Amino acid sequence: MEKREVAKLFIPLGASLRLVLIVTPSFSIAGGRCAPTLDVMLKLLFIGDIVGRPGRDIVNERLAGLRREHSLDFVIANGENSAAGSGITAPITRSLHAAGVDAVTLGDHVWDQRGWETDILQLENVCRPANLPASCPGWDHVIMESRGFRVGVFTVLGRQYLNMKSECPFLAADRMIKQLRGQTDAIIVEIHAEATSEKQALGWHLDGRVTAVLGTHTHVPTADARVLPKGTAFICDVGMTGPYGSVLGREVEPVIGRFLDGLPRRFPVATDDVRLSGAIVEINPTMGQAENIELLTVRKEADASNPVAAD
Repeated sequence: MEKREVAKLFIPLGASLRLVLIVTPSFSIAGGRCAPTLDVMLKLLFIGDIVGRPGRDIVNERLAGLRREHSLDFVIANGENSAAGSGITAPITRSLHAAGVDAVTLGDHVWDQRGWETDILQLENVCRPANLPASCPGWDHVIMESRGFRVGVFTVLGRQYLNMKSECPFLAADRMIKQLRGQTDAIIVEIHAEATSEKQALGWHLDGRVTAVLGTHTHVPTADARVLPKGTAFICDVGMTGPYGSVLGREVEPVIGRFLDGLPRRFPVATDDVRLSGAIVEINPTMGQAENIELLTVRKEADASNPVAAD
């Protein structure tokens, strides 16, 4: 929070004495919108890339309890790998909402499932990356509301090592912030990218203009969660929600084989060591800035009588 500046102006001897107060308005993410008056911090959970049935199952089993345990006001999840490891479907999207996910974001696997380009038009709480061509179907953002406080979320794809037609993520983020300012009290930006340098650069570029910049896509949680100097929470990658006894969610042996001989193989979704991984961001409701961010990892309880299915 910026300090309020007070200036004193004294009139020369013999004249009346006046005190002039000059108040510098404090920074607010909301822009033109008047944020509601709340006396508690708001909490938002961003769940990392959900991979296949193992990822969906742990969300279904644990999210309701996590909402209660951590007093969560908002839950966002990246669902781009939730259908057998590639893409998403309408029934899966609805099941995630029923489990307690308020908004579903997507990444470079957005169009992997047949018919999704039509299904996405029927769903309001899911958004495709905002820097895809404008002609692509689907919403480019989602706005959620809890206790009168409105949070907008959008995703931008990185352009380093990702072979998708997309606008510059920096310019797209600038455009989306202008679009959402005045409609929301806080803005969450997901950067779905390979390069940590690109993610970090976007975090610094948006520091003080959004509530959080949260990285996804690599499926590996990073140890760099922090609140940047101007009040934006940042982490390079919130991790994967799915099987960690794997190579990025896929069975180990086929992936090793591909590295050894280069021959094409199927990469089934693995089933071992299932975890829910994400980041919890605490939001100052007055300013819309982040007060804290921490990585959350929850392991699936083992049940020998009910083995985990892959798809």
